[in-house]
Amino acid sequence: MAFKAEAGPGDAGREEWSYAPTVGVGPLRFGMTVDEVVEAAETLGRTKVSDAARGHTIFSPTWKVEVRSRGAAGSPPAVTTYVSQAVGLFCIAADAVYGPQVMYDGIPLVGRDLSELEHDAIAYAETKDVYVRYTPEGHAGPDDPGVVLRGQPVGPVLRSRPLFMVPRDGAHTEWDSMPAEEYRPHVGTQAGGTHSAP
Repeated sequence: MAFKAEAGPGDAGREEWSYAPTVGVGPLRFGMTVDEVVEAAETLGRTKVSDAARGHTIFSPTWKVEVRSRGAAGSPPAVTTYVSQAVGLFCIAADAVYGPQVMYDGIPLVGRDLSELEHDAIAYAETKDVYVRYTPEGHAGPDDPGVVLRGQPVGPVLRSRPLFMVPRDGAHTEWDSMPAEEYRPHVGTQAGGTHSAP
């Protein structure tokens, strides 16, 4: 059963990417090296590679590869990936405003008002007789360990910024693997500028 989402900011012209659990999203495949991520992302836009914050000392060094869409000068990254020295690409985050749309069995996951997404996820679960997963913040989403829903403030609305993940070195679950930068709500876009959530 497909659900129609209300168009949100940035939906016009948004690319659509496929998601395959434990495999990858769009042109990005879990396990890729930094160089392979940069090469795959060249068709999407400009990339910037930097060291990721070291939230847990048990993890091997990690790089962050940010991909900005062509023609969106000055915009936040459309996609942010995290690549571990030990296991390669393990996390792909889609920006709520500029990121590609990714569907989960007909449910759009990117840039949704989190309360609307929760409504659709619960309706889907009831229709398919499956479960939903709740984030620690209380937002419902697909019962898929490879999809971790995060919030991104966009104006007055908290919109969905999904992370597509596999466990990284030294972690038992995707939640344990989450990069430190993804724990906090992300910089959101408001009319007339950007702001950070407190």
